[in-house]
Amino acid sequence: MTDLTKLTIAEARDGLKNKDYTSTELTEAFIGNIEAANAALNAYVAVTAEKARELAKASDAKLAKGEGGALEGIPLGVKDLFATEGVHTQACSHILDGFKPSYESTVTANLWEDGAVMLGKLNMDEFAMGSSNETSYYGNVINPWRKKGSNEALVPGGSSGGSASAVAANLCMGATATDTGGSIRQPAALTGTVGIKPTYGRCSRWGTVAFASSLDQAGPIAHTVRDSAILLKSMASVDPKDTTSVDIEVPDYEAAIGKSVKGLKIGIPAEYRVDGMSGEIDALWQKGIDWLKDAGAEIVDIAMPHTKYALPAYYIVAPAEASSNLARYDGVRYGLRVPGKDIVEMYENTRAEGFGDEVKRRILIGTYVLSAGYYDAYYLKAQKVRTLIKRDFDLAWQNGVDAILTPATPSAAFAIGDKEMHSDPVKMYMQDIFTVTVNMAGLPGISVPAGLDSDGLPLGLQLIGKPFDESTLFQMGQVIEDAAGTFTPEKWWG
Repeated sequence: MTDLTKLTIAEARDGLKNKDYTSTELTEAFIGNIEAANAALNAYVAVTAEKARELAKASDAKLAKGEGGALEGIPLGVKDLFATEGVHTQACSHILDGFKPSYESTVTANLWEDGAVMLGKLNMDEFAMGSSNETSYYGNVINPWRKKGSNEALVPGGSSGGSASAVAANLCMGATATDTGGSIRQPAALTGTVGIKPTYGRCSRWGTVAFASSLDQAGPIAHTVRDSAILLKSMASVDPKDTTSVDIEVPDYEAAIGKSVKGLKIGIPAEYRVDGMSGEIDALWQKGIDWLKDAGAEIVDIAMPHTKYALPAYYIVAPAEASSNLARYDGVRYGLRVPGKDIVEMYENTRAEGFGDEVKRRILIGTYVLSAGYYDAYYLKAQKVRTLIKRDFDLAWQNGVDAILTPATPSAAFAIGDKEMHSDPVKMYMQDIFTVTVNMAGLPGISVPAGLDSDGLPLGLQLIGKPFDESTLFQMGQVIEDAAGTFTPEKWWG
């Protein structure tokens, strides 16, 4: 039998229907991989092997009767930001120690409804704050990729580093992830996987631990463009429990794959050619332009003048919302509680011990920009800039542009504990330079692996689409995937 863990979701779905193997066999193969590799990669913070076996058995019973949902029997990993009933849900923070919710997030409920099997909870940056998965209370995730001829451990990107690493190393067929400023697309680019952040409102945020409520959006990380289309179809829905979720029909995204891009107009924004961008990223971008042009798309230069303000504006808006959202963690009702002489000291002790340095930094920034005397100067101004960023995109769509092509990250994966990145938080924040505009404007964006750098590490290209037009991104993403091929790391772990 072929190695079942190397199958795509599309292949496994067909194989299960044809009874080539069972969901139980598929699930056991992944549990075996997790047991062998997780000590080396630290992708999972909780493995739900028994639950997975039960779900797989139930799926096999349905499949035997010729029944079953769109993801019947497919083993998936879940980012630790999604509430999973009775299972570890801690946003990889010490402050949520021991928390097991009595409810299920809407996104994961949709996946289980469609027959997916839960393998466990995936590591991430604490409260989704980070671009390298080094802020997790459970330690950093290791990227399965290594530079040619080197054993140096690399970051998988963040905050969905566990999701990206687990998919790249075949520890799950696909994974849920979230994206507030690039947390799906950046780790996907650094691990040679496909990640899509859908339009704000496409997936319900109910039951997902909040970071910045006007920016957070759930999406999948998978091996291929087709697999990410299959997963997003199941994850997306309107939800009365989340008033920001939008009541627009979820199309059959898979149907967009393989459609011709002839006549579609793709915008290339000069403002994304930033200082210090490596020549390899620039060359890759040009390659992507050529691939789409060869497939019949029309390439046009566009201006996005407010791009340069996106990162500073994002790092005002996101921490402001975080400082408000994280105020609920106080040691009173659930999670960690560190005693004090009175309730105020108990709050202080719990938060001091419970939150990590990066989370504290962002809470402080957020509280500062919302404080009297600074609100107008910072927060209000950042919201105005956000409107201008959205207008740049709106003008591109009005001029007939169907999608925008940019790099996904300014570099390939860097070393864990990189001194330059850690001595200056702004350098780490620059990892999100190509991705934050998409969140600020509430648009869909996909990262597709497009090549390897001179060290043999994966690099991704990003496509940005019109609101609720994820289908066009899948259509164009497939052109890049067909031209570039898919990438897998050389196995050195478990």
